[in-house]
Amino acid sequence: MAIRTRIALFALALVAGAASAQSDYPSKPVRIMVGANAGGGTDIIARMLGEKFAESLKQPFVVENRPGASNTIAADLTAKAPADGYTLLVATNTGQAIAPHLLKLSYDPLKQLQPVGLIVVVPNVLVVGDKVAAKDVKELVAMAKAKPGELKYASSGIGSTQHIAGEAFDAAAGIRTIHVPYKGSSQAHVDILGGNVEMMFDTTSSAMPHIKSGRFRPLAVTSPTRSAELPNVPTIAEMGYAAAEMTTWYGMFVTGGTPKAVVDKLHAELVRVLKLPDVQAKLRGLGGEPGALTIDQFAEMNKAEYERFGKLIRAANIKAE
Repeated sequence: MAIRTRIALFALALVAGAASAQSDYPSKPVRIMVGANAGGGTDIIARMLGEKFAESLKQPFVVENRPGASNTIAADLTAKAPADGYTLLVATNTGQAIAPHLLKLSYDPLKQLQPVGLIVVVPNVLVVGDKVAAKDVKELVAMAKAKPGELKYASSGIGSTQHIAGEAFDAAAGIRTIHVPYKGSSQAHVDILGGNVEMMFDTTSSAMPHIKSGRFRPLAVTSPTRSAELPNVPTIAEMGYAAAEMTTWYGMFVTGGTPKAVVDKLHAELVRVLKLPDVQAKLRGLGGEPGALTIDQFAEMNKAEYERFGKLIRAANIKAE
C-alpha cells in the first residue's frame, strides 16, 4: 500500500473516530465549574441544570465549586481544560465581562471560553438586613448622609455587579459607604443577617430565600422594570437613581476549541431544559427571566457586555485591591 494511501486512510480513521466520540457525547461524567460558594445563585442554578442534564444524557454532571478571584478561578480551569466538552462553566457577567478589566488573567475569556447559551437574566436588588431601620431607599440615603463612611455594603467580590452597583449608587445619591467584598454571596449574607453589614446589591436569585423569610428587606430592584417576583418593590430608577441600574446574567460556557457538534448538543439540551415548566418556575421564583438566545446571539451579548463593563469600570476608576 502506498504511503499516501496509508496516510489518507489514517486521517479518515481519525476523523471517523472523532465523529463517533462526538456523537456518543457524553460517555463519562461531566464537570460543571462554579466560581462561587455552595448556596449562592450560581451554585443553585448550576446544580439544577446538572440534575436535568444527567437525567436526559445519562451521565453524571457534577458541580465543582471553585470560589475566589471574582469567579475567575473556575473560568481559568475551564479555559485550560481539554477541549472535549467534559468541563463546563456556569458563569456570570462578573467573571466574563467585569473581572478581565480588573485582574491580570492567564487566559482570554473571549477566545478560550466558548459560549454555549444564556441561562437566565436576573435583576440585582438592594436589600438591607432586618436589623436596619431604613424602610425605603429615601430613609437609607438619609442614614448614609447622617453617617458618612459608616454604612457598609457587601458584595460577592471586587468588581462584581454588586460592587459596581454600590459604587454607582454612592455616586448617584451623593453618599459615601464602605465596600466589604466576600468570596461569594452566601458568605456576605451571614454578616448582613448578623448586623455587621447593612446592605447589599445582591442578585434576586441569591437574595430571594432571605427576602421570602423576612430576614432581608428589599428596597429597590436595579433592573429597568420591576421584578415579577417582587412587584411591590420599586426600581432604583423610580427612586431617582437610574445610574445604579444593574442586572446579572448567568450563562453556560465550555472550553474554547470544543467540537461544534458537542457545543450544539449542549446548547440543544440547555434550550430543552429551560423550557421545562419546573425549571421556568424555579428561575422565575429566583426573580429571573430564562434565556432564549442562539449560540451566536449569546456570543455577541457576551462580547458587548465585556466592552460595556470595561467602559463603566474605567469611568468609575474601580481598581482591584
